[in-house]
Amino acid sequence: MLDLGRTFLQAVERNPNALAVIDGDVELTYAQWYARIGDVAAALQSLGLERGDRLIVVLQNRWEMATVHWACQFTGIVIVPVNWRAKPEELDHTIGDAGAKVVIYEPASKDAVTASELARTVTRVGLDGTDGATCGFEALIEKQTGSTAALAPQPAASADDYSVMLYTSGTTGLAKGVPRRHRHERAAALAHVAQNLYRRGERTLGVMPLYHTMGVRSLLAMAMVDGVFVCVRRWNAGYALQSIAKHAITCLYLVPTLYHDLLAAPEFAQTDIGSITKLGFAGAPMNDGLLKRCAAAFNPELFVNHYGSSEVYTFSVDQDATRKPGSAGRAGINTRLRVVDLDGSSPRALARAGEEGQIIAELAGDEAFEGYWKRPDADARSIREGWYFTGDTGYLDADGDLYVTGRVDDMIISGGENISPVDIESILSLHPAVDEVAVVGLKDERWGQKVVAFIKCSCSVDATALDEFCRTSDLVNFKRPREYVFVDAIPKSPVGKILRRKLSSGECVHENGVVNVASENRKT
Repeated sequence: MLDLGRTFLQAVERNPNALAVIDGDVELTYAQWYARIGDVAAALQSLGLERGDRLIVVLQNRWEMATVHWACQFTGIVIVPVNWRAKPEELDHTIGDAGAKVVIYEPASKDAVTASELARTVTRVGLDGTDGATCGFEALIEKQTGSTAALAPQPAASADDYSVMLYTSGTTGLAKGVPRRHRHERAAALAHVAQNLYRRGERTLGVMPLYHTMGVRSLLAMAMVDGVFVCVRRWNAGYALQSIAKHAITCLYLVPTLYHDLLAAPEFAQTDIGSITKLGFAGAPMNDGLLKRCAAAFNPELFVNHYGSSEVYTFSVDQDATRKPGSAGRAGINTRLRVVDLDGSSPRALARAGEEGQIIAELAGDEAFEGYWKRPDADARSIREGWYFTGDTGYLDADGDLYVTGRVDDMIISGGENISPVDIESILSLHPAVDEVAVVGLKDERWGQKVVAFIKCSCSVDATALDEFCRTSDLVNFKRPREYVFVDAIPKSPVGKILRRKLSSGECVHENGVVNVASENRKT
């Protein structure tokens, strides 16, 4: 299999004058971008970085971030992208765990870098004249422009070299490194192109963070189809809509939260979105209400539900997300998956059709990682007999389609019954007064856990009305919420995942930063 440096060269050779990347006033063709990548590659090597070394990058989705990513693919340097909102202690952990020699950062991430103890022990390359840098990114690049090392860089990596190391969110402890080889990344990008039916010259909104598997996939996929990656540095629905219209975006690949924000933006009704033909979402299930609203608003030719992870990019895909709302479809083209008993320790302990269990994927698949970075304890918990135990719950219906119902840790056990939050959220999302909803289990003396729905409203509604809505739906009685909590915002991660643990602990944050929880209880 080709490495990723040669993959980019394919686009340069096929279509050198095609537009490749846009970031505000910066617009580069593939030939022009290749020259910039050569400058950056030479600059990284001038810092003493060699094939196999790890490079920490703490940047927003800007053209320099995308360029550094590609430069690493040419040189064999392993890029370790980190959330630009990371805290100093998180950065310390990543630098130490990865054994990184260099950190590249910008003003938005300056505070964390300057406060990080380990960042002071490595070379710090700052963009935009940011404080505390060992050297400036722009000056470093300028020294290399036109040098022999920078001209027409040739791939130094093989398909078996590591390309990137993504760090998981670490919601239950220290974040874990997920090292992925060039062949894993290329297979995942090819699958992304095939499963989303991308054509040559597609244009995508580069808004999913490039420290996240969805962002990386969008970047690589565009190069495979000679497409355009339009950078969105920081999420803003209004700016995203402006970019869609201005640059004739053809395909979106977002988490459900961002689709919600687009539809809710005042500018949406006046924005020309006619160029968009393909929608894709991942990162979290899309509730039925939002699914219907997106289908009606965009009327896409293709609406893809993609279910995967940093460890195994694709678990399953449904290319017609509205056909069976909630269905994640069937195994991707590089994957085998199963649903096993919730408490099963073997990939052979298969759950019956319709029975909720844990979702697992075979590691022999081309997109699958080989294990966590220096974490045999995590490997022991997640890898068994050549299968990756995802920690996600779900079931296969009678047709063989997968439904993802949540996390093993999110499962609500009330009165001895296993209850999935996703089922309840999907029902409540259809109520016209519900803007967003998240369901968790809270401790209860009688039930063990009680089902509690946290509601962000779009207009006035009370708990009695919502309870009656659930009663008249097909939601079984024992799954009905025992309490409704009305909040100003549902807490989410930087990539839009609901942070149920914050709801369980009472951390419901007002938009102005003030804790503001109002609740209405009903008798059980």
